Amino acid sequence: MTQTSSTQAQQYAQRFHMHRAALQDLYTQLPADQGDFRAWDEGMSFIQLADHLSGSSQRLVALAQGQTPGAPLPASTTLQEARDRLNAATDAVMEVLGSLDDAALRQIITAFGGRQMPVAAMLDFVIGHETHHKGQAWLMARMVGIKPPFFMQLPA
Repeated sequence: MTQTSSTQAQQYAQRFHMHRAALQDLYTQLPADQGDFRAWDEGMSFIQLADHLSGSSQRLVALAQGQTPGAPLPASTTLQEARDRLNAATDAVMEVLGSLDDAALRQIITAFGGRQMPVAAMLDFVIGHETHHKGQAWLMARMVGIKPPFFMQLPA
């Protein structure tokens, strides 16, 4: 049995959202005074990590719509600003993923570093990137005394 295009797009949306929603849950638990915490000297802080994932999401949205990604936004100055940016980026990604069909998932785009790939392959890359950095956030949260939620928010 073949999958319908909406099912494939819904699966990507669900996979992305399960990871992102857990990250958003973690970020709601972080105290405002921990936004600049970083686990190692050259590592990203909680604020920088949220901005990085927000920026990656915005690039995904642009590329999936056949647009050239814009310049990165200036760095967030507070943890709340980084949270708000992460939430807005999540909404934008979910809206775009909800509009994709089979043809859009197969469309070849020029992605990171000039690589040519189908939109579906880029989505796989972005979800892997998200989980990589989410693991860093989980470790950092434990370092500041926060017990992270389950690593994915499972659908009801």
